[in-house]
Order: sequence, then C-alpha cells, then structure tokens
Amino acid sequence: MSKAAELANLIGNINAGGGGVNRNVIINGAMNVSQRGTSFSFANATYCLDRFFMGTGNSSSAATITQDSSAPDGFANSLKLDVTTADTSLAVNHIDQILHKIEAQNLQQLAFGTSSAKNFTLSFYVKSNKTGNYSVNIGQQDNSYKQANLLYTINSANTWERKSLTFTGDTSGVINDDNGSGFEIAWILASGTTYTSGSNSASFATYANANYAANHGVNVFDSTDNTWFITGLQLEVGQNPTSFEHEPFERTLAKCQRYYQLVGRDFSDATPNTAFGWGYTTSGTHAEGMFRFEKRMREKPTFTASADGNLDFQTNTGSGAVNTSGNAFTSAVTSETSAEYTQQNYSSNFGGAGQPYFLKWNGFQGSGITASVQLDAEL
Repeated sequence: MSKAAELANLIGNINAGGGGVNRNVIINGAMNVSQRGTSFSFANATYCLDRFFMGTGNSSSAATITQDSSAPDGFANSLKLDVTTADTSLAVNHIDQILHKIEAQNLQQLAFGTSSAKNFTLSFYVKSNKTGNYSVNIGQQDNSYKQANLLYTINSANTWERKSLTFTGDTSGVINDDNGSGFEIAWILASGTTYTSGSNSASFATYANANYAANHGVNVFDSTDNTWFITGLQLEVGQNPTSFEHEPFERTLAKCQRYYQLVGRDFSDATPNTAFGWGYTTSGTHAEGMFRFEKRMREKPTFTASADGNLDFQTNTGSGAVNTSGNAFTSAVTSETSAEYTQQNYSSNFGGAGQPYFLKWNGFQGSGITASVQLDAEL
C-alpha cells in the first residue's frame, strides 16, 4: 500500500470515528508476549501465546502451537500451528480454531446498540501451505450472542499475505460497558458440515451453527505436513485497514498482565533468584504472607502454585532457606491487586513463630523450569 493510500485510509477511519493512536483493540497482535512458554499442545480452551487460545470440538486431530520467528517484514514473531496428528475425515460437528477475546468495555467506541453503530475492520497477516477459503467468526457475547462471519482466501502457499475484513456496526446489539467478554474472534482451521452449510454475513445476526464457519473450505489438519501462521492482528473502527499499530513491548506486556501473570519470574529465565513475597511464621511449621501483583487484573484471579523444590521461604534464622517441596502452598486472593498465601504443615522447623521471611525462587535445577506461581483472570 502506498503512503498516499495509507493516509487516505487513516483519514477515512478518523472521519468514521476511529483512527489515531490506540486504534487497535486486539492485545498482543504482534505475538510478542508469551508468558506461559513458547510451545503448547492443541487442546480445547487452552491459552497459548498471551490473549490467544485454542479451541477444538469432537476432534481426533492434534497440533503444536509455538511462538515462531517466521514473520512478515516489520514483525519479529508469529503464532505457528504445526499439525502433529492428521484427521482426513472430519466429523460433522468437528471444529478447530484459534480464538481471541476482547473485553467489552474496550469496545464502547463501536457504539453498538445505537443508531451511530460503527463499522470496523479486522486485518492480519497469514501464511500456510494450504491455500483456499478460510472463515473468520466474530461472536458478540452480550445481547443473547450474535455473530458475523466472513471469508478470507490464502492465494499463494507458504507466503505471507495481509487480509482485511470489514464488519457492519450493529444498531440493535448493545455491548455492555463491563469487564466481561464483548467479542470472541475465531480463525477457523477445520470444520465439519454442522458449521459450514450456512451463509456469510458482515452484519451481526442471531447465532446459528450453520453460519459459524460458513463456507470454510480448508482442512488444515488433513496432513502432518501442514502449518498455519498468523501475526499483525488489528481491529479498528472504520472500513479501511491501516498499518499495524506497533507499540513498545512493555506496554503490550502490561496489557497482557491484566489477564494473566507469572509471579516473580518468567519462563525465559532458567535460573531465577528472585524474591517476590514476604510475611511471618505463625508457628514452627506454618507461614503466612502476601504479595502484590505486577498490574491490576481484570478480576480477582485464580491462583495456581507448584509445590516443588524451587520455592524457598528464606527466614532470618540459622535454618536459612526452608524449601516448599511436597507441601501445601496455597492462596486466598483478596483483590485484583494482591494475594495472601500460606505454607502449612511443613515438616521442618521455620524457627518458631514470629519469624520474618521473604519468599523467593532458588535458581531452578534440572526440571525445575516448570515451577511457577500463576494468576489467571482470562475472559
């Protein structure tokens, strides 16, 4: 796209109520943040790269999702799906897809449910060895669930192509101004006839199975030789695709941490030695404490902690580090910003009651890379 055409598109979107900075409401569209790791098994409702998750139904196929360095010019990362178990005969209710949810209060500029409802454009870069027509579905979570569905075509095998789809603003379907799910965007990869036999529409209408993946014509899972890549995802007000809105890594990370956080470490650090919590002992075998989150989360998160040999309660007594291996490290999350936690029935002595301590990772050894404290407030 020429600079003149790009400027015209941007001006057109501004005139339609969009444009400018912060125009992209998709978080981590450049696939730069992946707090959970860099490789994942394809499974239903399992998050992989931050803000993206995998969905499958009645599927005997399998794939690996990775954060990959293959990307179009101007990008460093992509989400790659690599088929590991093929399914050449799809069940009628088979569905495989990559999904992204957008918080409802981040979509208020669309003015859905009013006479001023705005059109919007979804654009992205995609690459696959499988050419043909692919379906994209946008589900509107509020207002009894409505959906719109359009097709894009991969024309050339193993070549990065930019696609754009423009959807019609919905004058009747209110998007609630809350922290729930406003849009669920699904990039369909394989689908049975239950979901493909209907029609495509840029306008939102009552949900129907037949329209969910209407006219999707590609089975990415028909061979273990198949791959599918995506990056540069952008959703903006207006009918014109504009250049992808890059932002600093730390800003994208902060947005992702509203929904998911690793506490005191990240998976890219194999030997962390990080203190992240503090508290006191209530007896020789019981400790309590608290830690604050990196960022305020969308809601009170679910707390998950591994009980292994890589998490230490470091007291100021002669006993030094007291290891958590095999013991119950639990939490009562008290808000969107902090959590209390306890370590109970520890077999060794903490040094008596009233001992101050800090909680730290002890520089993982061997398989300890799996150790983590995770906070999940995903949509």
